[in-house]
Amino acid sequence: MQPNTPLTRRIFLQQGVTLASLVATVPWFLEKSALGMLSADSRVTSQAGVREDRILVVVQLGGGNDGLNTIVPYGSDDYYRQRPQLAIPAPAANNGALQLDSTIGIGLHPNLTGFKELVDSGRMAIVQGVGYPNPNRSHFASMDIWHTAKSQGRSNGWIGRYVDNACSGSPQADAEVAIGRTAPLAMFGDLHKPVSFENAKLFQWTGKELPASLELPYETMNRAGALEGVAAGSQAAFLMRTALDAQLSSDRIRAAMDKTPLVSYPNSQLSSQLKSIGAMIRDQMKTRVYYASIGGFDTHGGQAGAHGNLMRQVGDALLAFQNDLKAQGNDSRVVTLVFSEFGRRVKQNASGGTDHGTAAPMFVIGAGVNAGVHGTHPSMTDLDQGDLKFTCDFRSVYATVLDQWMDAPSKKILGAAYPTLKLLRG
Repeated sequence: MQPNTPLTRRIFLQQGVTLASLVATVPWFLEKSALGMLSADSRVTSQAGVREDRILVVVQLGGGNDGLNTIVPYGSDDYYRQRPQLAIPAPAANNGALQLDSTIGIGLHPNLTGFKELVDSGRMAIVQGVGYPNPNRSHFASMDIWHTAKSQGRSNGWIGRYVDNACSGSPQADAEVAIGRTAPLAMFGDLHKPVSFENAKLFQWTGKELPASLELPYETMNRAGALEGVAAGSQAAFLMRTALDAQLSSDRIRAAMDKTPLVSYPNSQLSSQLKSIGAMIRDQMKTRVYYASIGGFDTHGGQAGAHGNLMRQVGDALLAFQNDLKAQGNDSRVVTLVFSEFGRRVKQNASGGTDHGTAAPMFVIGAGVNAGVHGTHPSMTDLDQGDLKFTCDFRSVYATVLDQWMDAPSKKILGAAYPTLKLLRG
């Protein structure tokens, strides 16, 4: 761009402010900035009191994880009556559940050795019986409810609303990053749109190289020539700084991925995603929220082997990720939230699987959690048309993380006040 050339929307688009990645939507800096909807010239500035050093990682178990074979109620005879082939044996048996609480008789799936290590080392809180009123057993409808934290009506995402509320001034290009082909609804706000990519090597700037660091103040950037001829405080200056931000984020993410992690990760899809997130956290990126996901939990038939393999992948991947954060010295900065859109029915079906159900456990992982089992396991006899009755609203978990970890106003973000839980220390 020549000095004094007006930076119109057409020029801005023509000069290649795009990312050669699988971005979830038109990036916010095209959708908002080029249309002149924001005119600030500064980078993201946080609101007073917002913690910039804390990070939230969300892991989605897509398809409806079978909570009863994840947190096993081996103390219940009804569990074994309802699932004569699928029930996990008690801890004393061969390949039995991993003991959590012998008093009430609950344990972990035997393949969740990673979770057992996290619990025993004080790094995992298990929230029992999580769901919501009038549950929807459709994958898409229930996932929308979890993503928006709204039981009815269309809405943007709860994480997107957090980012909208946590930042003032111009939006931040890498405030929220999803690893995957598309970003989830949960990450879409009114002002912010997430970046999403499967392969960091494809996440790169394709426009003209812009020779300045966003860490430099405006005047220094001008002296370096990056903003020569662009008036301070103008929309042109804002858009140029946005372009610089995009270029820097692209280069930085790819450079972070090239570093060898400090621990070994197992070979799985989720593990690969978490390894990428660990690399970005290690690189001290400003990203507030990361999102990973793994599918395959819709176990209508032949559940035992498939679900067992998934349990091993999830447990081993999350243990490696937490160990990586600890080796980096970042484990006190990160909380990881694990959820699925619903659980499965109590009774096994004729195909050796389970159908769509309701309540299921959530997991909160980090050095700052109150480790152990929280809440009440749903009754195995007081059922709702064959399904468990939830004992904890999932929005209470969200509210706890927002209020106590992210220092954000959960009532404003969630649209209502929900009781918080004792999941976090300090």
